[in-house]
Amino acid sequence: MNDDHLTQHKTTDRAKRLINGREALCWLLISGLCFRSLIAYWLPPGFDEAYYFLYTRHLDWSYFDHPVAVALSTGFGIWLTGLVSPFTIRLSALGLFTASLWILYETGRWLFGDHAGWWSCLIASLSPLFLLTFGTLTAPDNTLIFFWSSALYLSAREFFPNQRPQQKPSPYTPTRKLTAIGVILGLCCLSKYHGFVLGLSLACFCLSSQEHRVALMSKWLGLSITFFGFCLLPILYWNTQNDWISFQFQLSARFQKSSAGYSFLQCLVVFATGVGFLFPTLGLPLWWVSLKAFWKQLARKTNQADAQKTFTPPPSRRVQFILWCGLPIAAGFTLLGGLTHTYPAWPAPGLWTLTLLLGRAAAQWPRKAVHRWLKSTGLIVGTLLIFALLHINLGLLQKPGQYAILGGIISPQEDPSTALIDARQLRVQFETSEVFQDAITDTDFVLTHEFWLSGYVAMALPHQKDNPNKPVVSSFTQDPRGHAVWFDPQQWLGKSALFISIADFSQPEIVSEIEPYFQSVTPLTTLTTKRGRAITETFYIYQADTLIQRYPFPY
Repeated sequence: MNDDHLTQHKTTDRAKRLINGREALCWLLISGLCFRSLIAYWLPPGFDEAYYFLYTRHLDWSYFDHPVAVALSTGFGIWLTGLVSPFTIRLSALGLFTASLWILYETGRWLFGDHAGWWSCLIASLSPLFLLTFGTLTAPDNTLIFFWSSALYLSAREFFPNQRPQQKPSPYTPTRKLTAIGVILGLCCLSKYHGFVLGLSLACFCLSSQEHRVALMSKWLGLSITFFGFCLLPILYWNTQNDWISFQFQLSARFQKSSAGYSFLQCLVVFATGVGFLFPTLGLPLWWVSLKAFWKQLARKTNQADAQKTFTPPPSRRVQFILWCGLPIAAGFTLLGGLTHTYPAWPAPGLWTLTLLLGRAAAQWPRKAVHRWLKSTGLIVGTLLIFALLHINLGLLQKPGQYAILGGIISPQEDPSTALIDARQLRVQFETSEVFQDAITDTDFVLTHEFWLSGYVAMALPHQKDNPNKPVVSSFTQDPRGHAVWFDPQQWLGKSALFISIADFSQPEIVSEIEPYFQSVTPLTTLTTKRGRAITETFYIYQADTLIQRYPFPY
């Protein structure tokens, strides 16, 4: 009877801890959502975000450089509200990241316990790389990390049906969850091609784990592969209609400018940059814990081979699962940086996965030390991001500037933050310029000389519902990306355009590149955007009369 009371007491106590943990998690998610919403509202759109806005104007089964999911996630807020703004194009990112954090918490809790799940979620919430790339800016990574996290959670439930890692596992039997995992991996691939690597990583884990190899011979795996292939049909269909241009770009064109040899110094720079974006107090411990766990796995495998052992303790197998899902992407793209240019977002899904190992380690460290570590990190990260946001909007360090601190230290021309174009301010300039309004009324199409600049111009033009006859916006450039698929310049022969450029480029050189394709190109007007009453960007508007020959897109 006493044993029954003791068991009941332990169960009740664990339930209370779980409820308290869920309440703390809800507060963390809500506060993080509010903080990211502030950034999403005030931060001007980035180059890629402006370009992805064009996806929403040209809905298709897939796109030149990414699958279809980013068009849907970027367009969600626009279609919901009917407004085009930095906040509306990021609305889906805000919601998806909140859900991804919850799923990460549940995955960590299932694999390593309640505390590990909580610390993993908190660490992921604090990292600038994650909260900006996955949770604020509209990008393919928004849907990718949601489906990636969902695939991790379902795989954890499938391969480790016992929630408590201390329990001795029962023999693994494949279930119908494998089918759901195949569907979600397919949705990962519809977000970004990283999903293929996650699928391969899961297969490698099953191969490396004796008790899980049975999954590779299961009938559920056959269904999983079938549904996975079905999810890929939009990508495959679109590419068959466009000479497989997306795969050519991702597997070949991106790396044509690779260096002649491998540079270990450049790889070190890429690693340091990644740690910086993660934030050093998070990035360095994350890599340390991950590589330490990897080394222990190698040592254990060697010892088992020597002793002819076949059983691996449950916690070790769970660590092995996380390493297989996270390390190939994280380490692979970091090492690739020594060969060609990479972006911090490329290894980010792997680092996100490895956060579960850092959360597991933090659950074993002294709680007061962990609290001090993460509180100080959160305070510094939050302060830096708010200061950066204020500078981007007000020019706190700009010289000259109305809001400059101590007179400012950097001119607008030398400040890289001014490269972000304020689409809302540009829209006001378009609407208040009589010359521009008269010209846009009579023009057939609008051109720029950069694929991303066309996105900014399209965001600044009146919304399609307000102006159904608004001309389309395209780009005459040898790096047109999706413009080469969306438009055929042949259809514009004999028609006139507005050509828009910015002061960042030499105007005579830019104009000379498009003049051969028109009867005449003449200056029309200039418009400016400002920050702190200082001009940060100048837009040159040209009248391009009568297209006389088709522009040769490179694809």
